[in-house]
Amino acid sequence: MDHNLRDASEQGNIDALYSLIAIDPKVLDKIDEIPFVETPLHIAAAAGQTQFAMEMMMLKPSFARKLSPNGFTPVLLAMHNNQTQLVRELLAVHTDLVCAQGRGGMNPLHYAAQTGNLHLLTEFLRVCPKSIEDVTSLSETAMHIALKNDMLDAFQLLVGWLRRAVFKNAAFWEKRMLNWLDLDGNSVLHIAASKNEPQAMRWLLDCRVLVNLKNLEGFTALDIVEEQTQVDNQEMRKMLCRAGALSASSLPKSPTKQYSALQEDFGKITTSLEPILSRISQPQPALEMELVKSSHTRWEQ
Repeated sequence: MDHNLRDASEQGNIDALYSLIAIDPKVLDKIDEIPFVETPLHIAAAAGQTQFAMEMMMLKPSFARKLSPNGFTPVLLAMHNNQTQLVRELLAVHTDLVCAQGRGGMNPLHYAAQTGNLHLLTEFLRVCPKSIEDVTSLSETAMHIALKNDMLDAFQLLVGWLRRAVFKNAAFWEKRMLNWLDLDGNSVLHIAASKNEPQAMRWLLDCRVLVNLKNLEGFTALDIVEEQTQVDNQEMRKMLCRAGALSASSLPKSPTKQYSALQEDFGKITTSLEPILSRISQPQPALEMELVKSSHTRWEQ
């Protein structure tokens, strides 16, 4: 990028921007032609130059989804630099920027979960509910991320939001999300067990998550708890047993594949939340059976 344009972006100098456009009317178009590039919007977002960023959004809306060479969108850069007000202003123009994924498949909701920013989490879920569907390149949901980073308040907020959701087939959606498996085959219940988080486990069991899913190592949540002999986890063990949890060796053998049809096309959803949910019309008794079926052939009993 021309250093004059970079300076204008960092300083939020809109007059200088239009002077450069007058000299070269295609200056922004040339930047837009590059797939991965640091745009003036990236620079303004990182610097907290809100007015300049909004001007750039008007001139080049496509910049809002551009990834920098490091894999960050302007919104993610603003969050990394604690430019919260600028984030809100950008989302006021395009709420679906909450779903814009960058490096590692992280979207702004994921980053808010990772850092425990409850205010932004609440706002993101309000303006863009479908962002909860997105998973990272490690197949992690926002719940996985919050729990792995010890952000219990963020985890509770996300689980509570799913439980309070009132859209069509919300119970199916809650079950689908809370039983999602990351690339290691771990559900959030596995994570709660491995992190020795009884409160998180209690919230999940209140949601009646599936307690006998096995991860890629062949462990159920109860197996993980029982392996942790160096900590006092009797409370967690009792909670799991009351919920019907079994060790992997105690599970009945079955020729059918394990786990959920939940993940089959989860990351491919691009339409709005309501049309998606309206297509999910299976009766509630069928949910448990669908969840135990496999969408990932590598997870077999």
